[in-house]
Order: sequence, then C-alpha cells, then structure tokens
Amino acid sequence: MAMAQGPFRLAPSRLAPFPQVLWPKVFWPAGSVVRICRGALALLLSLLLLAPAASAALPEGNAVKDPAAILRNALPVDAPRLQDLQHRLEDTSDDLRAKRWTALANTVRRSQSLLSSTRNGILADFQPADQERAAGLLDNLESQLQEMAAAAGSQQRDGFLDARRSALASLGEAEALLVGDFPFAIPAEFDGLPRLLGRATVRISTTKGDLTAVADGYNAPLTAGAFVDLVQRGFYDGLPFVRAEDFYVLQTGDPKGPDQGYVDPRTGQERTVPLEIRVPGEAAPFYNQTFEDLGRYKATPMLPFATFGTLGWAHSDERLDDGSSQFFFFLYEPELTPAGLNLVDGRYAAFGYVVDGFDVLGELGVDDAIVKATVIDGADNLKPHG
Repeated sequence: MAMAQGPFRLAPSRLAPFPQVLWPKVFWPAGSVVRICRGALALLLSLLLLAPAASAALPEGNAVKDPAAILRNALPVDAPRLQDLQHRLEDTSDDLRAKRWTALANTVRRSQSLLSSTRNGILADFQPADQERAAGLLDNLESQLQEMAAAAGSQQRDGFLDARRSALASLGEAEALLVGDFPFAIPAEFDGLPRLLGRATVRISTTKGDLTAVADGYNAPLTAGAFVDLVQRGFYDGLPFVRAEDFYVLQTGDPKGPDQGYVDPRTGQERTVPLEIRVPGEAAPFYNQTFEDLGRYKATPMLPFATFGTLGWAHSDERLDDGSSQFFFFLYEPELTPAGLNLVDGRYAAFGYVVDGFDVLGELGVDDAIVKATVIDGADNLKPHG
C-alpha cells in the first residue's frame, strides 16, 4: 500500500502545519545577565510610555464555523426574505453567549413580525408545485420562533438553542426548494468525469461508529462527484485511515496494492480530478489554480476549511490535478488551524462537511478503518459524465 503523506497523495508535505522553530544557542558572558535584564526593562518601559493606548478588538468578520450554516450559505439561491430571517437567527449567538436575554427576546419578536409581514411574498417565490411544502415549513418556523421566544423569556439556553436549530433547519429546507437549474457549466474538458449536480448525504460506518456527511456538488461538482461515485462503487469499504495527525487531518482512500488512486476498469488508467475551488462572487469554480496562483491571498472559498470534519480532496505535492480517490477530514482546531488563516484553504478542494458523528470522528486513528460508506440521500444527483 502506498502511504499518503500530509493532506497529499504522494510527495512529502510542503505545508508542514506546525513548523518547528530552532533557536540558536546563546552563551552569555559571566555577570552580564543582570545588566541586560535591567537594560531590557528600561527599554520596555520607555516604549510603553511612548506607545498609543491599545484597544482590544475582534478581527474584521467572524468566520462561520457551523457546518449547517456553511451549507445553508453555500446554496445557489437568491432569497433575500428567507436569508434575512436566517441571518437574524444566526446572529443571536453573541447575545446568547453574553446572556443578553432582553436582546434575544427582541430579536425573536422582530423576526416573528418580519415573517408575518412577508409570508405572502416569500411563498410567491416558490414554484406552484412547491408552495404547499413551503407553507408547511413556514408554519413550522412560526412554531419554532414561538419556542425561541418562550426560551428567551425563561432564560433557558438549551431550549433556545434547540428551537433555533429547528428554525434554521426549516429555513434551510425552504431555501433548498428554491434552487433552480444547476448554476454554471462545467468545462467540456472534464466531460469524462462524474459530477454531482446537487448534494448527497453519505453515511460512513467506521470501526468506531458512524459519521454522516453532506457532499456539496453545487460548489465542487467534480470533486463531490468523484467521491460519491466511489462510494456507490464500494471503493472505500474496508480501507484504513492511513494518516492521523491531531488537530490537522485524518486521511483515507489509498487503495490496497500498488495503486494510489482509483483505476477506471474501462480504460485501465487512474482517474484523476482537477483541483476545484469556488469563490463567492465568481460564476464558476477555478480549476487547477491555487489562491496563490490567482493572487487572491485573502479570498475565502464558498466551502472553507472552517469546521471540524470538513471533507478535503488530497493531491500530490507536485501536481494539482492528480487527486484520484484519497480524501481527508480536516480536524479543525481554532487556535492551531484557525478559520480563514490555515494552510489548506485555497490549496485544496473542500467538497462537503460532516454533519453528525463528531464524537466518533474525534476518536478515529490509524488503527481504524472505514467499514462501509453508503449514499443515503441525493444519489439521483450523481451523473456519470458530462
């Protein structure tokens, strides 16, 4: 079996996540330590007196780290009324952490008023065949907002969180009904590759338990398509995890034998997938170009490596377009691999997120394996070629 290195298929990692800094040895002359310390202290005090007063502040913008929220925001829909409600509820997190119950109650009350006043306009955005389902989801949302209001009034944090989670799920399901035709054309040069024209949910049963993941073809159709196609073929069943690095990656997909990827039985050749990254505001993904290549160093992908259990596609250190079957779970740790400031965004393709089974994911290591992977929803969105 070929051992994959780093979040890569082949070559040793050039992106060592936590480089070791080697400090030179310093030999101090006898009797000089006290003088040096005194001098350093005097310099420090002078700098503090000259420096302007500093104020603590968060970086501009707080990265979204909830996989359900990332997936909602990545839907290719223009639904300002629903999305306004969604963002109002998502933005209650700061008030909830600070226990600002009056502010929370006010936000919920305004959301209820907004839903009531815009309900007819919201329903008008749906196709006639979907309006009954949409009306049911809005009825659910009204009830869930009432539960949030009651929890805020009684200052019940867990009750508020449960009701908000349900309300956001209703909003996300309603937004998904508004997705129309696939949002962009995939380049003809990739017509031979499978593609996922939508989303699919996959259950990954492991030796430690089950994970549930959502593969997002709206933003990474070729990468998600290759993954779901291999799941359907049973390719990952029985494969071990070949690398586990705390707070960084858990990698699998290296087949038994000398091959390092999936060999198409029709051609006898390894099937490869291009690097595929979509950026907000762009009509389609970029292919085989990193953010460094594009000069977009501060860009954030539509599917960022911003949460524990982000699914990433591995490729070698030498090429961007030789990813074939190996993938990794990004083991997000906010202090070591912060959202928007890690070494993976813009260099690798994210194609989905674990949405359930986080406790299982945290226990997996190189002594474990995938027992079986199964598509449990969205299989009809997989197309074998262009």
